[in-house]
Amino acid sequence: MNKKIMKTFIGVVTAVAVAGSFVGCGSKNSNVGETTSLTSGEIMVLGSSALQPLAEVAAKDFMEKNNEAVINVQGGGSGAGIKGVLEGNADIGNSDVTAEQKLGDEEKAKELADHEVCGIGFAVVVSKDVTVESLTKEQIQDIFKGNITNWNQVGGTDKEIVLVHRKSSSGTRMSFIDKIMDGEKEDTSIGITKPESGAVREAVKVTEGSISYLALSYLSEDVREDVKPIGINGVEPSNENIIKGDYIFWSFEHMYTKGEAEGLEKAFIDYMVSEENVKNVEALGYIPMSKLK
Repeated sequence: MNKKIMKTFIGVVTAVAVAGSFVGCGSKNSNVGETTSLTSGEIMVLGSSALQPLAEVAAKDFMEKNNEAVINVQGGGSGAGIKGVLEGNADIGNSDVTAEQKLGDEEKAKELADHEVCGIGFAVVVSKDVTVESLTKEQIQDIFKGNITNWNQVGGTDKEIVLVHRKSSSGTRMSFIDKIMDGEKEDTSIGITKPESGAVREAVKVTEGSISYLALSYLSEDVREDVKPIGINGVEPSNENIIKGDYIFWSFEHMYTKGEAEGLEKAFIDYMVSEENVKNVEALGYIPMSKLK
């Protein structure tokens, strides 16, 4: 082979090799490219304080398996999560309620993709001095509307009822209004209002005759030393009773994205509902999606 032919041959081979390398990098089927796009980068997960403990543990596990991923999890309430995603300040918005319920705007809600990741139960809780063990749904409604003001009106001792409300942006509060109050708002002009679960716990602990509501996932043995969960319609608040369909105060936990989830957002949401994450879901008091379908 003469030198001219040799140079031509080498040039062709080099061009083919370079072209091939560009095709490989741009191909969606490339394992390297696909892995990098799904499990690297940084995202912000914002919203529901009720879902926050599970999101934090799942994020920690996910990042240990994918060391090029950074997942920041913050609370702030369901309203903050949905607003954050809509305004581009968060990649995933956690919420105890649907975007339609929270926004009151069906068209705006259509900008978001809803991902149900688990179930969560809630309990009506009272201070330890309250002797009542269960209330009917109607009695709870009358208490939070201010129609029933003393525990002796529902079978308890002669003691004034003190309401402990959640702030208006709380997804837990919206679940309470939806599931217990049948859409009617409680009378927030009476009682006190607290911003999050820890503040509710403390208020109920130190206030005689008080009543409020907390997520079952928050009601650890430690918390139960400070507050007392009570039944609704004679049914104990538990995940087992929710799964059986006997207990009414529960909802799905949602993760919202602006449009369909892609890349790291999708990978993390997929991990949240994976069999691998079920151990965290159950250990922290939530209900796996597989048990609610």
